[in-house]
Amino acid sequence: MQLTLPSWISPKFFFQLSGRFLPWLTAITIVLLMVSLYLGLVIAPPDYQQGDSYRIMFIHVPSAWMSLLVYVVMAGSGAIVLVWRTKLAESIITASAPLGAWFTLITLVTGSLWGKPMWGTWWVWDARLTSELILLFLYLGHIGLQNSIADPRRAARASAILALVGLINIPIIHFSVEWWSTLHQGPSISKMDAPSIHSSMLWPLIAMTITFKFHYLTVLVQRTRCQILSRERRTRWVQRFVQEAHV
Repeated sequence: MQLTLPSWISPKFFFQLSGRFLPWLTAITIVLLMVSLYLGLVIAPPDYQQGDSYRIMFIHVPSAWMSLLVYVVMAGSGAIVLVWRTKLAESIITASAPLGAWFTLITLVTGSLWGKPMWGTWWVWDARLTSELILLFLYLGHIGLQNSIADPRRAARASAILALVGLINIPIIHFSVEWWSTLHQGPSISKMDAPSIHSSMLWPLIAMTITFKFHYLTVLVQRTRCQILSRERRTRWVQRFVQEAHV
């Protein structure tokens, strides 16, 4: 029997399907983390200028990329909420906001730790850093907005509007080092000709980036499942699931 679109996007179907794949996602994430840490801390050589201090890049850069990706996911889910009002997309927005806030905070903290020995200062108000700080405030705004509205559906719609409005900040963050003269270095990997980073450092960075993406996907699925259980707790299938879980 072929599933219709409403069946694919229903909270019940997502909960049942994700329960089968969640252990595999968790296992893949753990394996990728061990491999990427080994590549970044053992295999990758010291930088000829920065020594071993550059290794914070393996946390800072993937966190920065994830801070943008998570917001794009929220904005895409927000568009789905406003057009089709699907509960699953609403849960994804709610589940993603704290994760995006953590990625952004890690980006800012590791950037400051890396910038102090390189730039001689913890912080500068240039375009890249300021727009990334604004992104953190946007995430915190989502969390505050969702917690301030009792009705989860109204909270999700308000958060969806905020996500779409705040989406304008994403290209500003990405292109800020090209549009304005900033202290932050320009792109080293996503260049049209070739990355200006040696392959011995590039591959560990790519591995850690994939690890961060799987980590986000794993935690997102876990948090979305919790959101579904909370919002659908009065339905028969959730009550049946809870009863079977306690047997």
